[in-house]
Amino acid sequence: MNHLDKLEAQSVHILREAYREFKSICMLWSIGKDSTVLLWLARKAFFGHVPIPLVHVDTHFKIPEMIQYRDDLAFKWKLTMIYGENSKAILEKNTFPDGKIDRISCCKALKSEALKNTLSGEWDRYIMDLTTGKYIPDINRDRYTGVIVGVRADEEGSRSKERYFSPRDKENDWDVGDQPPEFWNQYKTDFAPGTHVRIHPLLDWTELNIWEYIERENIPITSLYFDRGSGKRYRSLGCYPCTTPVESTATNVSEIIEELKSGKFANIAERSGRAQDKDDGGGLETLRRDGYM
Repeated sequence: MNHLDKLEAQSVHILREAYREFKSICMLWSIGKDSTVLLWLARKAFFGHVPIPLVHVDTHFKIPEMIQYRDDLAFKWKLTMIYGENSKAILEKNTFPDGKIDRISCCKALKSEALKNTLSGEWDRYIMDLTTGKYIPDINRDRYTGVIVGVRADEEGSRSKERYFSPRDKENDWDVGDQPPEFWNQYKTDFAPGTHVRIHPLLDWTELNIWEYIERENIPITSLYFDRGSGKRYRSLGCYPCTTPVESTATNVSEIIEELKSGKFANIAERSGRAQDKDDGGGLETLRRDGYM
């Protein structure tokens, strides 16, 4: 087995373990490359079928191509696609782009709060009707207690403190100092009732590994990652008011891999174009302690 084979096998094992251990589980799909690789691994783990609902938090400020890509792929692959939102904040324009609050407060409202209440079933959820491709109210309001997330340890500082099976409290708050040890691929999956658990099958993957795997498996991803003639492309995707592209002429996966191997981005953080990271002291720990991905 080569390195990608080993990473794939470990991730598939964690996905199957999570599905076996947690009765009410979902997978977060942010539409980016990492969570799309995670989705691809789930299809491998369950032989072409994804028995886990996918959840996306829609801020209404995502780049339009992201939403179109999400819906096209969900309909094509017949995925259980669900989205939630902070409809009150959006309706009242209580957001950073509308000039009401700062970026961190906006992320807390549109992402952290929306995620927490979507997972708990306290706020409305919408599910894709796979006969029409349109979204309808989701009548299932059960709380998701296990959540599979496509974060990587090398992506930014706070994520390097995660475990494969990482507990949160009932409010989704994360106690960084209270993480279970994980030795010799032995994972703690037995938690107290009411514990919210995040599962991270991609924790050991790097940005380069992700792109190499996308190339090897020919995984369909959004074209926003490629230069489309402007000499720029997105390296990390998020809300358009807070995300800027990088200088790059890479038009395909092979050229992105070459950029990563040549050192073009060796000293530039992957999320350097995400303004909320800078506003959070150069990282995401404040937001992530409150439930952000």
